[in-house]
Amino acid sequence: MDDSRLTETILDQQVVFPGHIIRLEHWHVRLPNGDTALREVACHPGASAVVALDENEQVILVRQERIAVGRLTLEIPAGKFDHPGEDPLVCAQRELSEETGLTAESWEKLTVMDTTPGFCNEHIHLYLATGLRQGEKHPDADEFVDVTRLPLTEAVARVMDGTFRDGKTCLALLMAARKVSSHASND
Repeated sequence: MDDSRLTETILDQQVVFPGHIIRLEHWHVRLPNGDTALREVACHPGASAVVALDENEQVILVRQERIAVGRLTLEIPAGKFDHPGEDPLVCAQRELSEETGLTAESWEKLTVMDTTPGFCNEHIHLYLATGLRQGEKHPDADEFVDVTRLPLTEAVARVMDGTFRDGKTCLALLMAARKVSSHASND
């Protein structure tokens, strides 16, 4: 397959807004037909998220205000990289501990997702964590979360009925449920 008829080439990049979490850039690109176009790209350092599953197949979720969408959400623990090139697993372990106080014996990578590839380069590394041990949570100073547990089957039902709308949470829960199901059928 010849991808050259679809590929854009970056000609130059200019920082428009150097934000704390994202950096907005204008990218001038050459289109496959030779014309040029402007792309607005939100540049993000990357993130990790965790489906933490206890011995009773309950998933640990955090409830928090998401002011950008104007509501409280129930999500899997997640957070952005602290620095460029941070190990995604280290980020996942830190975020699980900060938001829930939990550590895990076993970690399994589920996938890496591109959150909104139409305008943002954010990648979120999704993990399944099991063998949980409770410690003290220690959220960031500007982070206010409540921790709750739901049976994995109920969490998946909330994905399927549209109650859960956060992309990373939906994908990770579905993938974790498939993994758990396949592990059970192999036993």
